[in-house]
Amino acid sequence: MFRTIARFRTLLVLLGLLLTFTESLHGDDRLAIAGFALIGAGVVLIFVPGGRADREPVVVDAPVRGRWLPVNSPADKVPSHGTHELGQTYAIDLVHVPDPAEPWRPLRRRIASRPETFPAFGQDVLAPADGVVVQAGGRQRDHWSRNSWPAFLYLLVEGMVFRQVLSLLTLSGGRFIVGNSVTLDLGDGVYAVFAHLRRGSVRVAKGDRVRAGDVLGEVGNSGNSSEPHLHFHLMDRPRPLAAAGVPFAFRYESGGRTRTGAPGGREPFTVPQMEIAS
Repeated sequence: MFRTIARFRTLLVLLGLLLTFTESLHGDDRLAIAGFALIGAGVVLIFVPGGRADREPVVVDAPVRGRWLPVNSPADKVPSHGTHELGQTYAIDLVHVPDPAEPWRPLRRRIASRPETFPAFGQDVLAPADGVVVQAGGRQRDHWSRNSWPAFLYLLVEGMVFRQVLSLLTLSGGRFIVGNSVTLDLGDGVYAVFAHLRRGSVRVAKGDRVRAGDVLGEVGNSGNSSEPHLHFHLMDRPRPLAAAGVPFAFRYESGGRTRTGAPGGREPFTVPQMEIAS
């Protein structure tokens, strides 16, 4: 029961905000109090999963090629991003680290850098399976990095307040959080999300059919992002407002072995060109 209700956490918050901030119009204190209660319930439900607890991972191809580092991976914790909101229970962030001699650092001394200075920026994002595009958007700007302490604090405030509220008020399903993005219908009730894409790089449109390995767009730094990276996750509905996360697995190479699963531990992995389906 709680898992079913949890799917509508964002809608509860929206309804609560509506009742609370329109008190001057309806003039009923009880409705305003009910609004606060709905907001509280919605926030609590952010930490409650909305999907099946026993679902097996869906095996797909990796959405990138080359050498990458997994950050905020479901292999390390679930929910990987600390929330079940927007169907991202099993989401993973992938940072491109092509040179083993230059290890990735989550925070840097320089307050901010242009997105073009990061190896991930402009890397191809690939369809992990055959599917149909159900959503595609690519007009949001790529901002400077926010991976220093001052910039990271700004990122938290902007993401949790301004972008979150703007997404709620526009009923856009987290549009200003995920930035430029593509959503694919992979069939059997599974939908793939690719977020923080580069402005103007999205090559597909709603209704397009794609094959595994097709280029969907490029890695960017749009939305609530600290630096250029790919945010990828699977969910069970096309609309993230009521979607639950779905676990995934793909083939990759790490430590001299070929593995199938969700890479984690912030251990670099490689996806050779030959592993991408054509």
